[in-house]
Amino acid sequence: MREPFHPSADSLDLAAILAALSDPTRLTILLRLAEADADVRCGDFTDLATKSNLSYHFAKMREAGLVSLRNEGTSRFLALRRDDIEGQFPGLLDQLIASAQRMEGRTRKPQIADSPDAPRNRAKRKPVQA
Repeated sequence: MREPFHPSADSLDLAAILAALSDPTRLTILLRLAEADADVRCGDFTDLATKSNLSYHFAKMREAGLVSLRNEGTSRFLALRRDDIEGQFPGLLDQLIASAQRMEGRTRKPQIADSPDAPRNRAKRKPVQA
């Protein structure tokens, strides 16, 4: 198995990093890698998506320079490129992680339909007169 492409530390692009993190699944992957503070087996993320979908997300993160991917036998491992990102964009990764943690900690806002007083049958509502 050949080694996948990883951009060099001096070619990391801020727009590519931010674009890679525009997906909630990739933000969750980022958080888990940050919490682990070590290499994590790719198979440990199967609760987030299918294997093929995860491969796509891992590739997007790797191509942006967020993670490194290494093969060990039949397993693949991901690691944050913390030192490389910190060298190019000091403080960025910590800010992204903190922001993602705040977003993950938010609870879902109750919808109108979730209210115990909400009408159960919306079809019976009177139409709004203009």
